[in-house]
Amino acid sequence: MLFLRSGGGGGGAAAVAGRVFSRCFSRKRSPDLRRINPKVPREEATAISRSLYQIVKNNGPLSVSHTWNHAKDAGINGLNSKTHMKILLKWMMGRKMLKLSCTHVRNAKKFHYSILPEDPQAGKNVSSPSPAPDTPEVSGKAKKQQQKTSRKRK
Repeated sequence: MLFLRSGGGGGGAAAVAGRVFSRCFSRKRSPDLRRINPKVPREEATAISRSLYQIVKNNGPLSVSHTWNHAKDAGINGLNSKTHMKILLKWMMGRKMLKLSCTHVRNAKKFHYSILPEDPQAGKNVSSPSPAPDTPEVSGKAKKQQQKTSRKRK
């Protein structure tokens, strides 16, 4: 025997709120990358991170295994294992030195570490554009003197 509901669908505000509530709280929280312990003193962690940063900067986007191979070849002091390197890479992500990108290859995912792009506004020079090639460059004092003499002539 079928029971028919009046209202035709059984949604309602309570059901929608329950779905939103369960969706929000069933997700796994993202890790707090700022609080990762690098397992070494801070001075040593910064030295290791500089070396790892140079490896990633010189060799482009690298996976963890390729980064580990380059780190072994470079002979970085203080780097104990591949797991320790992964912890330091996460620590560097929290410090906004690296970013982790994902590329889909068929049904698999490939993760690569790369450096963050530099701020384009920081690299720009705020100086004025260069003068035309046929006009001589005049300093600020000379411009003021020329303006004064041109006013006197008028």
